[in-house]
Amino acid sequence: MKTLFLAWQDSISHAWFPVGRLTYEHNSYEFVYLKGAKIAKDKFGFSGIWSLDDLDTVYRSRELLPVFSHRLMRRSRPDYPDWIRWQNLSQTEDNPIVLLSRSGGKKVTDNYQVFPYPERDENGFYHLYFFVQGLRDMAPENSDWIKNFEVGESLYLMQDSQNDFNFTALMLRTKDFYLLGFCPRYLDVFPLLQNNSNLVEVKVERVNLPPAPLSMRVLCHLIVKDDSYQPFSSPMYEPLAVPVLG
Repeated sequence: MKTLFLAWQDSISHAWFPVGRLTYEHNSYEFVYLKGAKIAKDKFGFSGIWSLDDLDTVYRSRELLPVFSHRLMRRSRPDYPDWIRWQNLSQTEDNPIVLLSRSGGKKVTDNYQVFPYPERDENGFYHLYFFVQGLRDMAPENSDWIKNFEVGESLYLMQDSQNDFNFTALMLRTKDFYLLGFCPRYLDVFPLLQNNSNLVEVKVERVNLPPAPLSMRVLCHLIVKDDSYQPFSSPMYEPLAVPVLG
């Protein structure tokens, strides 16, 4: 079973909530709202997704729901092969779940983002891929370091404790202490870093030079070396509706 989460951000407060979970199994998609959606509704007026407006319903479909399918580039576009390559995927890996997992599915027309449940290896370690965020807000000389990165190079996590919107925000720096950008907000590794920073590693997976957009310039590989780690286990990730089997 493949699992993706959908996050929503309030445009005024910048508060961020996981609001939905999409699973794919036996050639069928299933979408449920999470408790994060209820909190977002009560606090910030989140009204649900158009055509999926009942928070207590389990939605099933043989086709990918529009809120997700509209976040994929059309295969007919001439830059589609580049888009696949920027995500470090091959042409044979371009199924919707994989593409949404890597790209994040962000659009300028709404406040949603998609992210995957991490993959677990035979050692019990979790793996997740993400693009560095906030590059446009960094100093130009820092961004220039990107072209010098090598695949497999280590990046280092720093807490942005004076961040007005999220005191647990994690920034990425190089070994030479150049600030690169931010990790996505959904990475819930902050408690692990506080206990043992060696449990979490971030490495450069791919560097894309222009014309790749800034949002897809640096692909990272995050590894959590703790077999007791339970990703996305806070109450906000609990489903509001429980699927009925049979």
